[in-house]
Amino acid sequence: MTRFDETKASSGTTKKGWKRRISEGDGVAQIALPFIYRPRFGRSDFVAAPSNAAARAWVLDAEAPYRWPEGRMALWGESGTGKTHLLTIWAGRYGAPVMAGERLNEREVATLFEQGGFRAVALDNADRVPCEHDLLHLINLVRERRVLLLMAGRLPPARWSAALPDLESRLRATSSVPLGRAEEDLLHRLLLRLLAERQIVVAPQVTKWLLRHLPRRASAVRDCVAALDHAAMASGGKVTRALAASVMEGLFAHDGEA
Repeated sequence: MTRFDETKASSGTTKKGWKRRISEGDGVAQIALPFIYRPRFGRSDFVAAPSNAAARAWVLDAEAPYRWPEGRMALWGESGTGKTHLLTIWAGRYGAPVMAGERLNEREVATLFEQGGFRAVALDNADRVPCEHDLLHLINLVRERRVLLLMAGRLPPARWSAALPDLESRLRATSSVPLGRAEEDLLHRLLLRLLAERQIVVAPQVTKWLLRHLPRRASAVRDCVAALDHAAMASGGKVTRALAASVMEGLFAHDGEA
């Protein structure tokens, strides 16, 4: 038969997951189905720190976007520093459609502006747009229509690859603000938040061990928590120090910072 099983997570929330009980004589086998994880990109979920203070000021301040030169701004920084999160918060505030740079194309841009009804546009992974002409077309359109444009990439726009002279000049004229590498306090709070989001119960001593041994990057914290979630689900047990060490070795065996 099938039953609904509820366990309490350390965050005080209820983690719900279906478990199937299969009768085998006097024994019962349980198969845990995976918990669907959806990252939260709300304003209250963003971990504020000195490393992202400048970006927050230029993006979250209500009047700041209207002071952007040319009406556009680019967030930049390494993976995991919060670019997508900040861009999503901003897009929600201004009712801006969010486009993925990897899939940007001229038809999508044309359709978007035909529909209209927005005063801002957000472009994530803007440095990964497949065709330079499409990015140039978008920048020209937002400038022509007086629409705000917030982009995000790993490097400042002046360092994005651009063979088209017009695109290169537009990118050099685009203001940008970095999100720096995470401080120790940010890494600590990020780890706790991600564990709570996935409703993973971890003993305090294991959390402290993880913080001592994790590479000092926000992306490493995210990768580790995701791997811990999958490993705990596969083993059907708790996140112990042994499990954490095994996950860390698999993820960061060749990482110079591990």
